[in-house]
Amino acid sequence: MAKSESFDFEKQFAYYGAYHRNPINYFIHMLFVWPILFSFLVLLSFTPSFLKLPHIEFSPFGNLVLNFGLFPTLSYALFYISIDNRAGSLAAVFCVLSWVGGSLLAGRLGYSLAWKKRVPKIKNNLTKALVMEPFFVFLEALQMFFGYEPYSGFHASVQAKIDAELKTFRDSEQKKIS
Repeated sequence: MAKSESFDFEKQFAYYGAYHRNPINYFIHMLFVWPILFSFLVLLSFTPSFLKLPHIEFSPFGNLVLNFGLFPTLSYALFYISIDNRAGSLAAVFCVLSWVGGSLLAGRLGYSLAWKKRVPKIKNNLTKALVMEPFFVFLEALQMFFGYEPYSGFHASVQAKIDAELKTFRDSEQKKIS
């Protein structure tokens, strides 16, 4: 993986890791970030088709329509692959499966029932929350269960950055108290 001056993956991952140290918060993110992305794709399934193609039949489950849910799916997939070929390719498959599953579920639920879903409040940075968090959660799961690293030394480097970020946070909190 080549480092880019405009996008420092280790720095972004360390920032994410520093703010997800609470075990309950960490557990919640591991369980719910991908379902939130899935829900987003369910809602986008109700947008009109952007191509005049015959619907792809998946009977008895419903039709798959090339709608505007495909754009973020492909964008996420390509972005994740550009970050890390191996984990990104697997995450890209999950993105496509989420789009297909979301489209099929939307067809089964119908518009009025699907729009009753609520999306959690997203603070700070919308791009990080909607684009990077699913990949970070995915990468953490790969590391936790399979010991995966995008490259040798990645997790040690990220942990050092997390420790530095936490020290900066603690120091600023201590100054507020003083």
